[in-house]
Amino acid sequence: MNFYAVIIGTEILNGRRVDKHFEFLKNALAKYNHELFASFVIKDDISLMRKVYTLIKNDPKGVMFSFGGIGSTPDDLTREISSEVFRQSPLVVHEKFKQDIIDKFKDQAYPHRIKMANLPPDSQLLFNPINNMSGYSLDERYFFTPGFMQMAHPMVEDAIERFFSQKKEKYRYTLLANTSENTLISMMQKLPKSIELSSLPMFKENKPMVELSLSGFEKSNVYNHFNLFCKELERLNIEYELLKTK
Repeated sequence: MNFYAVIIGTEILNGRRVDKHFEFLKNALAKYNHELFASFVIKDDISLMRKVYTLIKNDPKGVMFSFGGIGSTPDDLTREISSEVFRQSPLVVHEKFKQDIIDKFKDQAYPHRIKMANLPPDSQLLFNPINNMSGYSLDERYFFTPGFMQMAHPMVEDAIERFFSQKKEKYRYTLLANTSENTLISMMQKLPKSIELSSLPMFKENKPMVELSLSGFEKSNVYNHFNLFCKELERLNIEYELLKTK
């Protein structure tokens, strides 16, 4: 699957708050050998949110964790836009969530808090351990949580454990060579799509170096291609060292 983070908050972009979601989600996925495919930090803007959600919807392998914008204030736009993009439908009342809001806030549920029960059709609730004001998910692929990390992060951890906890081992081999990455580009171009390439150029004592790393799910395939780079460096009499897998 391609895992996306969508972090909604004008206050993050203007510096009033510091994002805590990216690092959390990266680590939560890593427990099961998953990696983020992309991460967006965006304003509370209808057009921008619509475009980002549509991009992810159009990825047949896309899984999204969206943080923020599901409250009852005028700048909370997530519920309406997610219903438009993922359901092509207006919001509908989620009766269970409506009752939860009434049970907690009684008369103070009206006229504003009760609006949080207006969700996209066929939404599934995500339990909020702080105050039972739920997040929601669509199709077991798109997860919408509050911006508050104390509420959002337990929802995300539960969702990952329930739907994406099957580990798939990924293998990585890494070297550091005393040359520029230009030396190895021709070989890089021959790598199959099944192997992920990372090439990090650097300078040490004004001399070019490159950290080359290959990873993939078929151990022998990754190792054999990595070994070709080692042999090429040896053929060119270029010194290199093998690094531990990070």
